[in-house]
Amino acid sequence: MLNTESNENTPIDVVLIGAGIMSATLATLLKQLDPSLNIVIVEKASDVAQESSDAWNNAGTGHASWCELNYTPEDNDGHICTKKACSINESFEITLQLWSYLINIGVFADAKEFITPTPHLSLVFGHENVAYLRKRFTLIKENHLFNNIEFSENSDVLKRWIPLIMEGRETNQAIAATRINYGSDVDFGALSRGMIKHLQTQDGFELLLDHHVDNLQQDDYNFWTTHITNTKNEKTRHIRSRFVFIGAGGGSLPLLQKSGIKEGKGYGGFPVSGQFLVCKKPEIVAQHQAKVYGKAPIGAPPMSVPHLDTRIIDGEKALLFGPFAGFTTKFLKQGSFLDLIKSVRVDNIIPMLASSWSSLPLIRYLIKEVFQSHNAKMNKLREYYPNAKNEDWQLITAGQRVQIIKKHNTWGGKLQFGTEIVTANDGTLSALLGASPGASTAVETMIKVIETCFSNELESPEWQAKMKRMIPSYQESLKVNPELLKKVREQNLKILGLI
Repeated sequence: MLNTESNENTPIDVVLIGAGIMSATLATLLKQLDPSLNIVIVEKASDVAQESSDAWNNAGTGHASWCELNYTPEDNDGHICTKKACSINESFEITLQLWSYLINIGVFADAKEFITPTPHLSLVFGHENVAYLRKRFTLIKENHLFNNIEFSENSDVLKRWIPLIMEGRETNQAIAATRINYGSDVDFGALSRGMIKHLQTQDGFELLLDHHVDNLQQDDYNFWTTHITNTKNEKTRHIRSRFVFIGAGGGSLPLLQKSGIKEGKGYGGFPVSGQFLVCKKPEIVAQHQAKVYGKAPIGAPPMSVPHLDTRIIDGEKALLFGPFAGFTTKFLKQGSFLDLIKSVRVDNIIPMLASSWSSLPLIRYLIKEVFQSHNAKMNKLREYYPNAKNEDWQLITAGQRVQIIKKHNTWGGKLQFGTEIVTANDGTLSALLGASPGASTAVETMIKVIETCFSNELESPEWQAKMKRMIPSYQESLKVNPELLKKVREQNLKILGLI
């Protein structure tokens, strides 16, 4: 147990801000690489993984591009690009390797604590979309990453795959689906809590809950002082460290701005909220065992791809449909409506104004979503589950996402979906901005942080060997090595109980 309160002037190795999946993953990797490192995680909430990592604040999809059609876009000439899908698939395979390693060393007694086998399906309606899915299937199946994918337009097959969705559907409707049988439903909250619970058993680790970060300052010796306040008793503390990671989800942008690093200049944030319809009625839930992703409506943002999902949270099975996007000025679910206004700076006002102008159609879409009635949302669900009844489904508010706004060209700005790492030139501070598919790519993303900010240590034979034990495919490409992919995939699926 590390006690930074006893001597605030003595620097420690690492401060991680935010106790979600990103910080939990980075702390776990670093402690495995060097158990002597002194690490502190600072969290504003009263428990671990209360914002975006909480199970009810995300869809729980182990994003591997098995079913997400927005990762394989089709251009005006009918060409389907699979590059992003392959990259995300490889990234998730890296994630599975670390999770398997954590099972093997006893961090988790059973993979069922955080992951459940759940087939991943893409589902489309209409002749044009069926033609697209058929072409996508033919193209992507040629890649060894996706060679186990299945395709069907046969109603009898689809009734076996997705009985709830096929029940009550018109028999003459053009419909098709692809399926990967070893997809997963992931409880990222349970995963985060399990990793941090294990970290708490080790020397040189401290978790500070109910602590707000007031400021970040770098001194002449390149050490950072993290100024924090205990929100329970208003007591302040100052933690000096060699390295700071900001992994606070929607709260990362304001903290990056407080750091003052030049690499963070010009960044802004566009907050987006989400809602899901949830059903816990046993007789309905029992009829669906899959994550089924469709195509986003024309003009809808990528994070609005409709999907009907099986969820396992705290041992309880439920169905989830959505997301229904919404607009709010909060950066965190438990944040302030002033978050957006407070994030405006001289260096980011032009990119934010420019992106706001170009994003007017998106803003109109989000506002329209906000004012949809419960019945209107249910009608969207009935496109996937024709027999759905309003009284069986309740609306919940999911986590808050802050999409990236950054400089574009000389005087412009653009809204960017996805995630991005912003790192100080001297490698002493790194921040993660953006959203999906963040949690599923946490391991690869945090390895990149280590490669950038702990490059000297990573050159050592000891760190190289340990990284290879955790990630057997480290520094090799699964995209170009079918034999290695087959080996690690079979091991991961067996250890994690996905086959």
